[in-house]
Amino acid sequence: MAMNIGIDETKRKEVTGGLARLLADTYTLYLTTHNFHWNVSGPMFNSLHAMFMAQYTELWNAVDPIAERIRSLGEPAPGSYAQFARLSSLADAPETPPKAEAMIRILAEGHEATARSARSLFPLADEAGDQATADLATQRVAVHEKAAWMLRALLDE
Repeated sequence: MAMNIGIDETKRKEVTGGLARLLADTYTLYLTTHNFHWNVSGPMFNSLHAMFMAQYTELWNAVDPIAERIRSLGEPAPGSYAQFARLSSLADAPETPPKAEAMIRILAEGHEATARSARSLFPLADEAGDQATADLATQRVAVHEKAAWMLRALLDE
């Protein structure tokens, strides 16, 4: 059955491409954050362990709405590590866990990059008249900017 939701097919594909990149960044950041939760050590262990848990839980809860938005627009959502690696703007987590301060920097940079991915959806959604995607992107930008700020604040001396 042909889709007729008021967004033409070309615009839908552009928007879903941006959403796929946001999904890949979100999942990659989730995985890195969970990895750091497991492997953090040192004097800040308790606070970082708890902070990373709150952040990876939020990220995990974000992947489904992003993927479902892609599906709502008629495209398959990416869901393999290979697809995420190809689509993500974030590097994979280091194989050897870094020190806590490096973890904080990596995650802050990851949240900033994911905020940029979410922000890149605005012109696509605007051109397509896709308010639902713009709303989702607005929520994601706010979450990632706040998380990056909280992580950067840990590095202030």
